[in-house]
Amino acid sequence: MDTAPARLLVAIPVYNHGRTLRDVAQRALAVHPDVLVVDDGSTDGGGATLQGLPVRLMRHERNLGKGQAIMTAAREARRLGMTHLATIDSDGQHDPADLHNFLPLLRDEPEALVVGTRRFGADVPGSSRFGRSFSNFWLRVQTGIVLGDALSGFRVYPVAVLLELPLRESGYSFENEVLVRAAWAKVPLREVSISVIYPSDRVSHFHKLYDNAIISLLNTRLTMRTILPWPHHTLAAGRPAGVSALHPLRAMRILLSENTTPRELALAGALGVFLGTLPLVGVHTLVILIAAGFLRLNRIAAITASQVTIPPFVPALAIEVGHFMRYGKFLTEFSLKTLGSEGLDRIWEWFLGSLLLGPVLGLIAGLLTYLAASVLRRRSDG
Repeated sequence: MDTAPARLLVAIPVYNHGRTLRDVAQRALAVHPDVLVVDDGSTDGGGATLQGLPVRLMRHERNLGKGQAIMTAAREARRLGMTHLATIDSDGQHDPADLHNFLPLLRDEPEALVVGTRRFGADVPGSSRFGRSFSNFWLRVQTGIVLGDALSGFRVYPVAVLLELPLRESGYSFENEVLVRAAWAKVPLREVSISVIYPSDRVSHFHKLYDNAIISLLNTRLTMRTILPWPHHTLAAGRPAGVSALHPLRAMRILLSENTTPRELALAGALGVFLGTLPLVGVHTLVILIAAGFLRLNRIAAITASQVTIPPFVPALAIEVGHFMRYGKFLTEFSLKTLGSEGLDRIWEWFLGSLLLGPVLGLIAGLLTYLAASVLRRRSDG
């Protein structure tokens, strides 16, 4: 049988799940001897059900949220000299025996944050399926990383990740935030398969309106943060300053230093220039961000490259190309009529022209980026 890491603490955050808490704690103890229950201001007397069990019990005087309960457990883990913290939900949906599935990764990659991907069956509520897909989508947009279950609460964290990242969320949204910020900080995200049980009388404290609103606000904030030019907080030393389209060679050096290859930079640059050429007024950045995330390309490189397409030069060139495609001649009259009352015609020509100009400019940008990045890479390696 697998042997648990010597410095692992199993934490069970609980809020008014007294009916299932003792059973979860007992099954956790059967797997690992160091178990901590963090009672997040429960009012159902759940903590009393643990009497006689060799578990540590900590209590918040009032309900602070699941995220705060996990952070309390992380601080206690550090005080006890633990290196890792496993979190298991108290509602009975997780099988603590699945902790054995995490152990090989903890031995091989102790710096990784490991998420338990739940094996959904026919009994899983539709809201849970939607929530998982929703969280997976935004994690991919914000980090480019694909996980099977970004919403799972059965995880193993390196204690340092929880205590050193700038985490701000306190409720259910905490588990979304920590994955994104860990990925930004270059912490490997890994997953293992776990079982899940959804009893018909399961009690959930997730408020569909309030908590979904908080999570949506968090995703908006994190998504906007991904496009800012300064670097993310990282747990790896020596990360250089942010990138800018005003200093393309410096930006390439920065991105190459982060193990981005010339090919990846070229593809990201080509994508950014292509999408930047399209008449996606007001949503260029969002579209580039989503596309780069799904293609697992460097989002900062794509957005930085797209800045060369800002008005007026490239849109004007696309309009000229589109006008020529429609009438066989270029637009030479610039007046209130051609740019005002015929504005819809110009937008249509911008769209037509961008379909031809975008791929061409994207290809040129990609080739130039690849050549420049390859030269810089050779110089840095030399």
